[in-house]
Amino acid sequence: GIWPESRSFSDVGYGPVPARWKGECQTGPDWGINNCSRKIIGARFYTAGVPDEYLKRDSLSPRDHYSHGTHCASTAAGSAVGVDGEEASFHGLAAGVARGGAPRARIAVYKSIFAGYGDSATVLAAIDDAIHDGVDVLSLSLTVPYENSYGALHAVQKGITVVYSAGNDGPRPQTVEDTSPWVLTVAASKIDRSFPTVITLGNKQQMVGQSLYYQVKNINSSSHTASNFTKLICAQSCVPRHEILHQIDVKGAILVCLNDNDAINPSDDFHHAAKYVVEGGGSGLIFAQYTTDTLSSTVAYCPGIACVIVDIYISRRICQYAFDSSSPTAKIEPTRTVMSKDVLASKVASFSSRGPSADYPAFIKPDVAAPGANILAAVGDSYVTKSGTSMAAPHAAGVAALLKALHPDWSPAAIKSAIVTTAHVTDGHGMPILAEGLPRKVADPFDYGGGNINPCGAAHPGLIYDIDPHDYNKFFQCANVKEGISAIASCNTTSMPEYNLNLPSISVPDFRSAITVSRTVTNVGELHSVYHVVVQSPTGVKMEVFPDVLVFDAANKVRKFEVKLSPIWNFQGGYTFGSITWQNDRQVVRIPVATRITIQDFYADVA
Repeated sequence: GIWPESRSFSDVGYGPVPARWKGECQTGPDWGINNCSRKIIGARFYTAGVPDEYLKRDSLSPRDHYSHGTHCASTAAGSAVGVDGEEASFHGLAAGVARGGAPRARIAVYKSIFAGYGDSATVLAAIDDAIHDGVDVLSLSLTVPYENSYGALHAVQKGITVVYSAGNDGPRPQTVEDTSPWVLTVAASKIDRSFPTVITLGNKQQMVGQSLYYQVKNINSSSHTASNFTKLICAQSCVPRHEILHQIDVKGAILVCLNDNDAINPSDDFHHAAKYVVEGGGSGLIFAQYTTDTLSSTVAYCPGIACVIVDIYISRRICQYAFDSSSPTAKIEPTRTVMSKDVLASKVASFSSRGPSADYPAFIKPDVAAPGANILAAVGDSYVTKSGTSMAAPHAAGVAALLKALHPDWSPAAIKSAIVTTAHVTDGHGMPILAEGLPRKVADPFDYGGGNINPCGAAHPGLIYDIDPHDYNKFFQCANVKEGISAIASCNTTSMPEYNLNLPSISVPDFRSAITVSRTVTNVGELHSVYHVVVQSPTGVKMEVFPDVLVFDAANKVRKFEVKLSPIWNFQGGYTFGSITWQNDRQVVRIPVATRITIQDFYADVA
């Protein structure tokens, strides 16, 4: 759903709704016809099959009462907020101009999730109406019990670019969702913005954590808050199973959860500790954990207290002071916002789901990464930071909308190709992009596909890997399958090798002998162009490209090349990665390659 009163959906300066638009503005108890506008030009909702218990907890209208849809919509296509008036911010944090990826785009909302519940029936119905209404891009930040690849295929074959979120089950492998090759599946990356929160100890030593802690205006300055020096207490562990917390009186104190390596589920453990501090009358919580790349819990679980997340090293330094002092004290300053090239970015967020795809391992997924950690966007009448691949997908959808406006004749495959082949694999300092996890590592295609999204590069990609949308039918057979009392859509691969689908990536998950893979590129750059190939072979694989030079002119805008892959080793291996790059003095067009050498069928790589 959507919250139409948000400043992000202002239609000031917009002309009439395009004549080609065929959508509707459905009304409900809290949604009138005037809630649609020249910005929100369509609004529908779908309740068939949704249990009553969820419908009763939500509104039978397109209105968003759970914030997710509004946040995503404003990220994808929100109008600019704060240019001439009050800046957007979360209580002064992350202040600035808020605009969507395609701020002048129109929005149509199709509410198919109610109180967090949705299934393939509601989503497929929404996609069907979106096709009829005439949308250009579908941004789907959702996961339902059955992958909606069938409905998405219909949309793509009607010229609609479909963008899905990759899921939030990282850093575990094989967790990426929505992995059909005709959609753009988006991982989450971090941005060059940080929220440092200073902790000052009683000995004047300062430590810095991360938080979204803000001080409520008009608070009584004499009240007992974490912004004043107060008692500091260290707990060896705040993990519920250890039951250490129940022995500690936290009233008026700042509690430090040392944890070390005990935290199995940091989010649940943080919630447990914060609840204990709040209910016990404490003034603050300093919680040690490995990187999870989300700070929303420091607000959601901490009403009236200051909560800060630190790493294990910092927590040990704080507790060493507490153990050495007879009366340890500390205070927590309100969070500041830091944005600069000094903040290392872009890294793949730890929660972002990883490949390979458990459904279609012959296709590299995710396709690309986009900002998804601590993203400020509209929620109701205000602005809030959220984290997730749900925040990353609308960034990519906004870019797709801009590309559609710039290149209206491009197919969804061309738009996807432009985004994937121009993505960054190095950060602003020229260092390889990292992937947060256990441990942090150099990112590979199963973390971010082609790399981190590069909107300006995607606008002028030089070459594209295009696909006639009906060619997908040669590789997949899709049909409705009976599942209990309802029907679901199922897509199975055919006997044709999937690696020959003209995608901007190559994946060979069952690699036993030499094979040749073909690809075709179309010149969309300078008419007379010459590209030379740069090959980075996956470890254990000899990779050759023929020809190694592509020449384009008025008569030859499309060129085919072949990739010969030969295994060097002969054993049951893991995935290794490489790339194929076509470049000249103006353009760099790169695709990722993944191979896994095997000697046995269905070999479980678990031990």
